[in-house]
Amino acid sequence: MSHVTTDDGVALYYESAGSGTPIVFVHEFAGDLRSYEPQMRHFAHRYRCIAYNARGYPPSDVPPTVDSYSQDRARDDILAVLDGLGIERAHIVGISMGGFATLHFGLQYPQRALSLVVAGCGYGAEPDKRDQFRREVEATADKIAREGMVAAAQDYALGPTRVQYQNKDPRGWAEFKAQLEEHDAVGSANTMRGVQARRPSLYDLRDRLEQLEVPTLVINGDEDEPCLDPTLYLKRTVRSSVAVLLPRTGHALNLEEPGMFNAALDDFFHQVESGRFALRDPRSQSRSILSTR
Repeated sequence: MSHVTTDDGVALYYESAGSGTPIVFVHEFAGDLRSYEPQMRHFAHRYRCIAYNARGYPPSDVPPTVDSYSQDRARDDILAVLDGLGIERAHIVGISMGGFATLHFGLQYPQRALSLVVAGCGYGAEPDKRDQFRREVEATADKIAREGMVAAAQDYALGPTRVQYQNKDPRGWAEFKAQLEEHDAVGSANTMRGVQARRPSLYDLRDRLEQLEVPTLVINGDEDEPCLDPTLYLKRTVRSSVAVLLPRTGHALNLEEPGMFNAALDDFFHQVESGRFALRDPRSQSRSILSTR
């Protein structure tokens, strides 16, 4: 099996397909590299595609203590993948937890990113949702630690932003749930407590986000309620961003609607690679509704 090693000695398992300009896929909490299979198959026709399992997700290492898990570690693990594979710059694609890591990567290492795709990003980001989110994260981590992944997956896979996938594609949803049940309980609980519960709010990063100039695609499902307002916030704050909403779609947007998701990324990558992607025209951000004044 193929691994790269982080600066703190954690081995990260990865898979690759195709050749060309690199794309690195960063998975969500409830997924792993297998949840990017529709993208690996599609983009490997023209790109070098790399998907890896985050720390805590076998066959990557599972550090036993929560102190080995954080938003900064998740961010720097992307860098470890690039460095370990000798990649100078890549398109970085992240969903949910992976979307946060991708955004933080772009803020910290903009010179290493050709572009950022920040998908399904926003759980717990809104100031009035912070306490609720932390309570639910801790409760989920407790359930995982106490009852194991099979029991925890029963609730998690049927959350309010997951039922859209079940309704559209029961077979695909069943596979997603079965893969979630296979995750390591220690790694999942530590990820919840170390990464999810402790990450900073997007709204506390406004000053840094306003300076971000890496081309950024913010993409979300229109029924992924916890991420809708953060999506608009990112669009309004990051001047190098474009936003896409997928209709009647929840959190697992790349699995629910792989055709639309892949098409949005195809168009975005083409704009970036052709040199046609530009920062937002500041005239479009006037306080006026109709006039130039």
